[in-house]
Amino acid sequence: MLPTDNRLRRREDFATAVRRGRRAGRPLLVVHLRSGSTDPHASGESAPPTRAGFVVSKAVGGAVVRNRVKRRLRHLMRERLSELPPGSLVVVRALPGAGDADHAQLARDLDAALQRLQGRGAR
Repeated sequence: MLPTDNRLRRREDFATAVRRGRRAGRPLLVVHLRSGSTDPHASGESAPPTRAGFVVSKAVGGAVVRNRVKRRLRHLMRERLSELPPGSLVVVRALPGAGDADHAQLARDLDAALQRLQGRGAR
């Protein structure tokens, strides 16, 4: 589970990440990343935490499948939060194929999308 400080909850925060952030699509998911502040005078201790939210629609499957996908994505994001700039907003939207995917496939797509958004992936 994600720590409380790292959860994206408000509708406005989801909208900010989706509308103003960068997007990277993969076969199983789409990741929206709104990078945190890049103020060189801000100290590392006072920087806001990176927050993540998840969108898993009924197109992915029934309630059991959707909740399983959300649990897997939360677990994967928890391990990757430290790699993102402080104050970033991340929205992970699961696509219909995510319901049939295993943990490794979701991890592979999430890693590829995050690398592309951070400029580390070759196109």
